Amino acid sequence: MSLLIRHGRVIDPANGVDAVEDVLIADGKIERVGKSLAAPPGAEVVDARGKVVCPGFIDIHVHLREPGYEYKETVATGTRAAAAGGFTAVACMANTMPVNDNGAVTDYILAKARVEGVVRVHPIGAVTKNLRGEELAELAELAEAGCVAFSDDGRCVMNAGLYRRAMEYTLPFGVPLISHAEDTHLAQDFTMNEGVVSTEIGLPGAPAAAEDVMVARDILLAELTGAHVHIAHLSTAGAVRLVRDGKARGVRVTAEVTPHHLVLTEEAVRSYDANTKMAPPLRTKRDVEALVEALADGTIDCIATDHAPHALAEKEGEFDQAAFGIVGLETAVSVLLDRLVRPGLLPLGTLVSRLSRDPARLLNLPGGSLAAGAPADLTLLDPERTVTVDPLTFRSKSRNTPFGGWTLTGGPWLTVVGGNVIRP
Repeated sequence: MSLLIRHGRVIDPANGVDAVEDVLIADGKIERVGKSLAAPPGAEVVDARGKVVCPGFIDIHVHLREPGYEYKETVATGTRAAAAGGFTAVACMANTMPVNDNGAVTDYILAKARVEGVVRVHPIGAVTKNLRGEELAELAELAEAGCVAFSDDGRCVMNAGLYRRAMEYTLPFGVPLISHAEDTHLAQDFTMNEGVVSTEIGLPGAPAAAEDVMVARDILLAELTGAHVHIAHLSTAGAVRLVRDGKARGVRVTAEVTPHHLVLTEEAVRSYDANTKMAPPLRTKRDVEALVEALADGTIDCIATDHAPHALAEKEGEFDQAAFGIVGLETAVSVLLDRLVRPGLLPLGTLVSRLSRDPARLLNLPGGSLAAGAPADLTLLDPERTVTVDPLTFRSKSRNTPFGGWTLTGGPWLTVVGGNVIRP
C-alpha cells in the first residue's frame, strides 16, 4: 500500500532538509521526498498543509513494566501511549519482574511487541543480574537476543570495578552502557533536590554532587576502557560541564535529558504533589538553564522521557513514601513545543533532531531519517494545535503526571509506523 503526505513542512535533519515538500511511502519504506509528487493508483493521500513532517520520534528511555508490573503498564498500553505522543519507537528499560537480564526475557518482550505493540520496541538489557550490582548479567546472550544497550536504570552500579568490566565486556557488541548516575550514599533517603527549598519545606534532599560524582566516575571509566557510556536523565549544571569536558577530550560519552528536567524546577515540589517526585529530582533554575543550553549546543545528545508509570496508590499518601517517577510519552512533545520552541529557547529543527536523528544514531537504531529506503516512520506535528493535558484520557494505564491541566500550544498530529497511519 502507498501513502502520499502532501504540502507539509518537511524537517529531516539527517539529510539537511527543511522545506515544503511531499513524502511518498510504499511497502513500509520511504519511496521519495520531493515537490509535487504524483499519487500512485490507490494511494492514501494526507494533506499536511500547515503541519510539520519529521522522521519518527524515538524515545530511548521508557519503562513498559511488562513482564511483572502489568498493573502499571503493558507493552500494548505503553506503545499506544507512545504513538499518541508522536513516538514511533521506544527502548524499554530492564527493571521488569523478572529482570531483563537474560535472553528469555528479551525474547518475551520482543514477542509481545510483535503481537501487541503499535510502535517499534527495542529492549535494553540489565548490566548486572537482578539489578543487584554484584555480578554481570548474561551480556553476550542479551546482545544476541536483540538488546540495544545495557542499563541497571533505577539503580546505580556502585562497584566501579564491576562497571569497568561491564564496559570492557560490551566493547565487541558496539552498544552503550546507560548510566543511572546517582551515588547512593550521598543520595540516601532523598525525596527531592537538596537546597533552600528542601530546607524550607522539610523534605530530605539529594545534593547535585550525588549525580556529578558518578558522572565523573563513568566518564573516567569510559576513557580508560574506550567504551561508550551514555548518561541517563542528566539533571545538573555540574554534570553538563563534565559531559562537555569529556567530549572535548574525545571520550565516548553521550547524554540525554527529560522534558520535566527542562521545564520544571524544585519550586514545583512546594505543592507536595507526589507527581513532582522523581529520580533524579527536579533541580534549580540554574540547572535548568544549563540543561537547555547544553541541549541546544549538542552537549546533550537527545531527549528521552523516562516514562515511569505507577498505579494511583503508589503516588498517594505522604510525599516521602510515594514512588519516584512520572509518565511522559503523551505529554513530552507538546511540553517541548510550548515551553522551549515557542519562546525561542530551542530551534524547531534542533528539537526534531534530538528526538529523531540523534537517538537513532546513539543506539544504532533504524529510522531517524527520511532518506529513500528508510523505514516509513514519521511524526507529523501541528504547531498551532491547542492541547489541554487531561490524564484521564491517557492511553497509558497510569496517570502520574505533573502537567495535568496545563494548556499547551503544539503537539503531535499524526504518527506513521512502517507506513501505517496512527492518529492520536
